[in-house]
Amino acid sequence: MKHSARLFIPLALFLILALIPVACTAADPAFCPENTLSVSGSGEMMTTPDIAQVTVGVQTENADVRTAQQENARIMDGMIAALLAAGIPREDIQTAGYSIYPVYDESVRPFGQKVRYYQVISMVQVTVRDISRTGEVIDIAVNNGANQVSSVSFSLSPEREQAIRGQVITMAARNARADADVAASATGVTITGVKSVNVGQVYVPVAYDNRYSGTAEMKATAVPTPIEPGQVRVTAQVSISYLIR
Repeated sequence: MKHSARLFIPLALFLILALIPVACTAADPAFCPENTLSVSGSGEMMTTPDIAQVTVGVQTENADVRTAQQENARIMDGMIAALLAAGIPREDIQTAGYSIYPVYDESVRPFGQKVRYYQVISMVQVTVRDISRTGEVIDIAVNNGANQVSSVSFSLSPEREQAIRGQVITMAARNARADADVAASATGVTITGVKSVNVGQVYVPVAYDNRYSGTAEMKATAVPTPIEPGQVRVTAQVSISYLIR
């Protein structure tokens, strides 16, 4: 009996060990440890912006704050009317800022006791969907009373951004796979599938042209304002975890 018991214990242990791979692969695959190869790939593309945003405004000054406000509103209304008449949709003209500042007489002591005049500044942001008209829009604003240009920026329309987004993500995924193939070959493993994919944020920058920023004595001119949108670099990052054996 003792001899039979000694034979039974090793036999039972052998059967348990033999069944472990079967249980791992068939009964509960999630229980099995997976061998993976994780890589990241990036993609980028240079493209020309197709939308411009111009921030222009009117600055008025008067010793009477109400007069300064009324003069500012009159000029701004005329400028907006000119932009609308030029075909800019009303929804593409948005108030970007409005402020009233007292300017004090520095010769009076103590400082800040006497207001010389009030300065009223109102700004609007104009979205230009035909980017070739950006200079024209600036000229229309200036010719109709604008005496400030805060910024000129260039970006991609949602439709253009979506099209570029798909292309740079595809580039990033292909680059990740190429790196995975090289690493797998170098280490003697075989890629059998994909465990997970993570697409990072697609970065679409906004390009600014600050040559037109600030306040200036602006006058009507027959020469259109030159605007060059240049190009922006759209980038994407993709991380992939591959199954290997």
